[in-house]
Amino acid sequence: MEALLSNIQIQVNEKIFQKDPTSSDLGQKILRESLSMIDELGLENFTFKKLALRLNTTESSIYRYFENKHKLLIYHVSWYWSWLSYRLVFATANMQDPSAKLEKAIHLLVHPCQGYEDLKTYDIKTLQRIIIHESSKAYLTKEVDEDNKEGFFSAYKDFCSRLVAFIKESQPAYKFPSSLVATTIEGIHLQKYFKEHLPSLSDAKKGDQDIELMFSKFILNTINH
Repeated sequence: MEALLSNIQIQVNEKIFQKDPTSSDLGQKILRESLSMIDELGLENFTFKKLALRLNTTESSIYRYFENKHKLLIYHVSWYWSWLSYRLVFATANMQDPSAKLEKAIHLLVHPCQGYEDLKTYDIKTLQRIIIHESSKAYLTKEVDEDNKEGFFSAYKDFCSRLVAFIKESQPAYKFPSSLVATTIEGIHLQKYFKEHLPSLSDAKKGDQDIELMFSKFILNTINH
């Protein structure tokens, strides 16, 4: 199963990029090195000029692939959620109990790297850190409505819709499934961030184990209340 998922070609909205970065060696290097540099420097301090120096190429060659670093960040975020959706589909394919599907989804959200540490396409551990530290900057912008119309966040929304479907399958009468799913996902990311950087804001003394337990109980207790 892991080998199968490792070979899946993830499709990213073509409007996000100027030229498909997976179509050339330079494009793939742009993806790998930009991910590393955003993790290292933060999005604010990351620039195409710095990336060009790292790659020993020109800024103009990078702009042929991406209009700006915001679009590049959206590409990374979209790839992650599309990949995680594939994982969720495979992981829950033979499950009948919707509560078990929700628990599996929480597990994947807390432990996305498990079993995929050596994925060739992406450094998943680095990508998860980008999701936790930087992904909100993809949509907390003045251009969010226009970006949404272009479908830039469809991968994230598709993943959320799968969890919403599990909730409706489990408790059709529950009135707030979309809000609950979004709150759960963002809460997981915030708790992972707080655990590392602002520990007084987290009770996850056992780390990810506590985060998984907390949010599994949170979502199941909420819909069954």
